[in-house]
Amino acid sequence: MRIKSSLVNFLTNLNDVYFGKIFKKRVGLKFSKENLYNWMNLTKKERFNLSKRDSLTYSIERKNLLNQIQNEYKNTIEKN
Repeated sequence: MRIKSSLVNFLTNLNDVYFGKIFKKRVGLKFSKENLYNWMNLTKKERFNLSKRDSLTYSIERKNLLNQIQNEYKNTIEKN
């Protein structure tokens, strides 16, 4: 039983490392006419992960901008 669990852990770690290297190579892709074929070669899961990451980045930027606007509004009201 112990050997089986250690073997499963080893294979899981090996799988994470292998696919992690492949995914890291494709992380920097941006959509444009020049790299259309690169996008076509991505798997569905990779495209989903890229769009999810872009969505999270966009929402964080919007939250930061909203906080900045709120702080500026508070400062102008306090000055008046």
